[in-house]
Amino acid sequence: MTEKREYRMEELAGLAGITVRTLRFYRERKLIPPPRREGRIAWYDDHHLARLRTIAALLERGHTLNGIAELADAFDHGRDVGDLLGLGEPTEETPVRLTPEELAARFEGEVTPENLAAAMDLGYLGTDGDELVHISHSLLEVSSALVREGIPLAEVLQAGARVREHADALAELFTALILRHAPEQDLHRLRPLARSVVEAELSLALDRRTREGAEQTRRADPQRS
Repeated sequence: MTEKREYRMEELAGLAGITVRTLRFYRERKLIPPPRREGRIAWYDDHHLARLRTIAALLERGHTLNGIAELADAFDHGRDVGDLLGLGEPTEETPVRLTPEELAARFEGEVTPENLAAAMDLGYLGTDGDELVHISHSLLEVSSALVREGIPLAEVLQAGARVREHADALAELFTALILRHAPEQDLHRLRPLARSVVEAELSLALDRRTREGAEQTRRADPQRS
C-alpha cells in the first residue's frame, strides 16, 4: 500500500512549479481544498498537488481563474463515485476515470460549469478525490464524437436527458414483461434480449427517418432527384 505523502507549503509550491504567494492566492480563492492543520503548520497532500497541476493545465488551455473556481466547486460538490456507480449492480458499461484536464481535452472549450453540472445531474459524471469518473465508456466516446462534429455539448446533454426518459420507459416495459412470466433472478440473464430489441428498433427507426428526410428533400427540390 502506498504511504500517503504530505508537504509543507514551500515544498508543495516547489513541486507544483508555483510561488508560495500563488499557492496562498489559490487557497484564498478556494481553488484547492483546505490543508490539514497541526498546530500552526499546514500540511498538504497529493490531492492538493494534483489539483494544482490541474489548475495549471486548465490555465494553459485558456480557462480563467473564475471559471476554474466554478469548476473546482463543481468537482468538490459533485456526485460521489459510489452514488454514481451503485454497488453490485449488473451492467455492460465500463466506467472511465479522467482528470479534469483530460475531460477538458476531450470536449475542447465545452467543459463549462453549466455543462459539468448538467452531466453530474444526469449521472454521467461523479467525483473520486481529484479524479472524475464517467459512468460509461460508450457514452463518453459518443458524446465527444458528437461534439467534434460541431454539436454543442449542452445540446448533447439535453438529448441525453430525453433519451434517458425513453430508456427508463423501455426498461420498465421489459422488466414488467419478464416478471409476469419468469422469476426476478432471470432479469439479468435476459438483459441482452432487451438490448437487442431496442437496437433493432432504433436501427429501423433511423432507416425510416432517413427515407422520410430524403423524400422531403426531393419534394422541396425536384431537380435534385
